[in-house]
Amino acid sequence: MHRLRLLLVVALTAIPASASAEPRPITLEDAVGLAQRNALHVIQARGQARTSGAAVRAAYAAFLPSVNLTAGATRQYISGARTRVENGQVITLPTEPWSSSAGLGASVDLFTGGQRFFDLRQARAKETAAEVNETAQGFGAALAAKQQYFNVLAARESQGAAMAQLTQAELQRKTAIARTNARVATRSDSLRAEIQYRTAQLAIVDARNAIETADASLTRVTGSPDLVTAAAVDSFQHPGLALEEAALRRLALTGPAVQQALADLTAAKAAQKSAWTDYLPSLSASYSRSGSGSGTAPELAGGDFAYTGALRFTATLPIFNQWQREQRVTQAKVDQENAEAALRDARLAAVEALTQELGAFRSSEERAISQAASVEAAEEDLRVQQQRYAVGASTLLDVLTSQTQLNEARTNLIRARYDQRIAKAQLEALVGRGL
Repeated sequence: MHRLRLLLVVALTAIPASASAEPRPITLEDAVGLAQRNALHVIQARGQARTSGAAVRAAYAAFLPSVNLTAGATRQYISGARTRVENGQVITLPTEPWSSSAGLGASVDLFTGGQRFFDLRQARAKETAAEVNETAQGFGAALAAKQQYFNVLAARESQGAAMAQLTQAELQRKTAIARTNARVATRSDSLRAEIQYRTAQLAIVDARNAIETADASLTRVTGSPDLVTAAAVDSFQHPGLALEEAALRRLALTGPAVQQALADLTAAKAAQKSAWTDYLPSLSASYSRSGSGSGTAPELAGGDFAYTGALRFTATLPIFNQWQREQRVTQAKVDQENAEAALRDARLAAVEALTQELGAFRSSEERAISQAASVEAAEEDLRVQQQRYAVGASTLLDVLTSQTQLNEARTNLIRARYDQRIAKAQLEALVGRGL
């Protein structure tokens, strides 16, 4: 027994302090901001945009010459005689042990068949695609944050409904016990009322667990170092849409997914044109100047240095390269056709998603209104049945039936509100702006 108590103490002390700490309330705007800053996919997209920007700078720099500086020094260690025999010849070793050299070289491509222009166009299109993807990932992170945030709100509403259910079940249990003691009801009524009370207690436990799980999920999606939860002021408000369907359709056809597909198509067209430049000749120029000398110490320049220089022009006309050009042209053409199909599918998918999410929003909006009325009616029906049962005008089964209907109506209302919030968040991610 002592060993079991010791293990329990060790287990409790091993639990991190943050696990039992109260979560920090944050607003929906704060949750979205944290998610857009800390989400893994957003960070990766941001890094891809930076890489694409560097590629554009490199594409511009391809028009500039490349310059190289070289320098070197070598020391010969001589011991003993200053002559030696190599291949039957006597070689006199130099009295100056250091030999130094320095050089400057520059080269530039004068004509590459327009490849550099097409590569630049392709790099800029990829940069645009990366920027659009960063925006899309930002809205994706916002959608994930909103989903988890709304999960917290839904779990909190479920907890409120469970507490109301417990209050009603407790009142009903007291009434059933009183009627049983007065011998105007059977013991079955008190037992059924007790079961209903225990069921309500279990609903509260389930709701509390759901809130804790939703808080943990919200903390993860926001990347917060400490536990967070939805702010209490963010209760349900009617999440209407600020735009009509026609405006939403126009925005969807120019949303992040469609813009990214369009940028990918532009890059594919530039790559396809760049592939054809392999059939054209190329012209390049280079200049080099170098000097060398010897002395008692390393030097990079000197009066006794011997300098040489060269200016070269090179023209290259590819004749046959084992079908590499043909393979590149074919691949570029296939990539362009795939990009065209992807753009067409992105536009159709945007219209499809808009239709689905807009229908889901309208349906959940109507269900929320209907379920709110159902909850009000079920509450009144339960109140009447409880009063009738208290005076013996109805049975406990009638009360339990009304209680069950009220519980279902509350659950359906919470679900309808959640679906309405999620549908609006989906629409905002689709069109790439807040609604």
